[in-house]
Amino acid sequence: MLGNQMQGGLGTPGALSHAYLQHPPLRCDIPDIRGLFYDDANKFLIAPTTDRILYWKIAPSIPSGPPNSDPVNEGPVLSVRYSLDHKVIGIHRSRHEIEFRNRETGETCSKKCRADSETILGFFWTDCPTCDVILVKTSGLDLLAYEPQSHAFRLVESKKFIVSWYLYTHESRLILLASGMQCTMFTGYQFSGGGIVKIPKFEMLMSKTEANNKPVLAADDVHIVTVYGRIYCLQLDRVSMSLNLYRFYRDAVVQQCTLPTYSSRIAVSAVDNIIMVHQIDAKVVILYDVNLDSYAPVSAPLPLLVRGLPSNSRQASQTADSQSSAYGGTIYGDGWNFLIPDLICDAENGLLWRIHLDLEAIAASSSDAPSVLEFLQRRKSDPSMVKTICLAIVRTIILERRPVTTVAKAMDVVLDSYSRLMKMGGGLPGVRRTHEQSQQLGGQPVEGSHVISQEASPGTTVSPSANPDRAGGAANRSAQANSGVDHGADRATLNTSSDSDEITNVSGVTSQGTSGYQTSDAINKGQQVVGEDSRPLSSGTSMQHGQHAGSVAISPIEMFQSVFALVEDEMMGDPAYLTAVIMEFLRSASKAGLKAPPNLYVMMATLLARSNRYAEIALFVSNKILEPSKELAMQLMELGQQHHPPTRKLGLDMLRERGLHHDYVAALLQDGYYLAALRYARKYKVITVQPALFLEKAVASNSAQNLATVLSFFCEFTPSFKTTSDFGRYRHILSEMV
Repeated sequence: MLGNQMQGGLGTPGALSHAYLQHPPLRCDIPDIRGLFYDDANKFLIAPTTDRILYWKIAPSIPSGPPNSDPVNEGPVLSVRYSLDHKVIGIHRSRHEIEFRNRETGETCSKKCRADSETILGFFWTDCPTCDVILVKTSGLDLLAYEPQSHAFRLVESKKFIVSWYLYTHESRLILLASGMQCTMFTGYQFSGGGIVKIPKFEMLMSKTEANNKPVLAADDVHIVTVYGRIYCLQLDRVSMSLNLYRFYRDAVVQQCTLPTYSSRIAVSAVDNIIMVHQIDAKVVILYDVNLDSYAPVSAPLPLLVRGLPSNSRQASQTADSQSSAYGGTIYGDGWNFLIPDLICDAENGLLWRIHLDLEAIAASSSDAPSVLEFLQRRKSDPSMVKTICLAIVRTIILERRPVTTVAKAMDVVLDSYSRLMKMGGGLPGVRRTHEQSQQLGGQPVEGSHVISQEASPGTTVSPSANPDRAGGAANRSAQANSGVDHGADRATLNTSSDSDEITNVSGVTSQGTSGYQTSDAINKGQQVVGEDSRPLSSGTSMQHGQHAGSVAISPIEMFQSVFALVEDEMMGDPAYLTAVIMEFLRSASKAGLKAPPNLYVMMATLLARSNRYAEIALFVSNKILEPSKELAMQLMELGQQHHPPTRKLGLDMLRERGLHHDYVAALLQDGYYLAALRYARKYKVITVQPALFLEKAVASNSAQNLATVLSFFCEFTPSFKTTSDFGRYRHILSEMV
């Protein structure tokens, strides 16, 4: 589709992948380190040694230089997390102790639990206004506030319940606490800048292998991801080899669908709002876009490859299976640890990789241009490349003379995307600010299980069908939006630090953003449904208004410059097709409330004239299909000058109607109507046309009376004219003519 050969992994021209790792990785294979840890709040990769903490800041890009370091006391290290202001280091020393070290003073303090009755499972820092650190214990949560003057931690609140294991991501600010015999009962909280919100208790579905055998859900089988500003939970059911997709609402948890995994060994990543399901055994990746009309994969499963290796690598022509030593590790090796959202830590070889999408390869693998354009317009990772690919796709389908209906759908996608951008005040994807709401969700949490299944029976894998995210109608969206206005803070959405495509205003009403966000889920009839006043747990990050070069949206001017202007010469032999395409573009622009560039109307008039369709030009001008402009008027006069005088008159009339007096007078002069031009110039006080032009026309008419009339006019109309050389020259000519 894009007219070039896609480059595959390891420099192999024939190998295609839709996801890849960029070589070189971050190398953290330093001697004497005691493991690798990831601090997702600060984007630090941390490697403790005997007496120091080494760390790399891996955002926005993976560094290549040496790590930073901090001195610490000797002792075991189970995990490390820096405070959000980077002033304190928290070190999980044992199952019963966490040590906190002030980086400025070196002062330390410890938080311990009762060794006989509880265990510390972990901890994390939060930007919640009431607490700074959350300790997760088998007996519940301890909410601690940090007092920097005394370097001490004060207990704010304890939440008591039994916890088997927990899952937390700073991106979502959401913690899920597993309990029960099978670890399938979950309690959740979101700790954000807007306060603390309790998630309704719910249960995840698990298939049974035998009548008396109940599998236990492991922490590795549950993943929290944030895509399009929405928080999802993915749960692997190893028995049925399926992935259950849950979405969180204020008063319920919705199981939206079940995706087949074809394997009981998978990993999950989230890159540019795409959910990646890694098939560990098959060494391929399946891509899902929850914003599609169905939950079908974006493309066929393909390997995860490494790109950017030296060209002399002997493995350059090998398959992914034989690339094991190309970078010093093994693709999907046993030591790989997938870090949400888009990192892979190869602990065995001391390497850190970032996963990338190959948008060009994804676009080239599909012939459905409108769908590909929709997919690309939702991407944010490389706006410049996305825009280039989209423009190339539109050019290609025009040059290939695809059906006009197909081209029309493509135009709709591109212009609708730009229209949404303009309606948001020009705010662009990728330029965001965190909007921390002051209000907290009201209402009492409902106890008990609140998972709403979309499936006919538990554990049954269903084929991906209509996407509930896209199914909510305008009526539901309107009802929910009004509900948010009526209840104020009670309808506020939750906050995260994730990239978001949703706009949350001060009243808590979430409006549709560039991603096509919907506020309701469609559930099968006969099943329990989410209430109309339900609000999804979504990002509070809003897009910053103002112009920015990082937008993927394509303006009508860019469409003209990079599509129509480039294909015009190549389609000289088929002006009718290009005319039909431009008509669809104008229709789409009008529907989206956008102005088409004047040069596009000029091009359309030229194409119609080239086919001798002058009657249609007149019809389009009279019905304002061809938008009046100076450029179009000049083109109409030029087109009609030789072959069709009525078309030239259309141009003249357009100049007059638009008040372009100077150009109208100049056009009358060009046609020899200099006396009419004089009368028009006097009426509208046009003083910009040179008197010599009128005088030359009068001399050419060989009429002394006309020349005298023109001289008299300029002597009266422009008093300074008598002092010019033109006055003396043409007065002398007049005397000779008399």
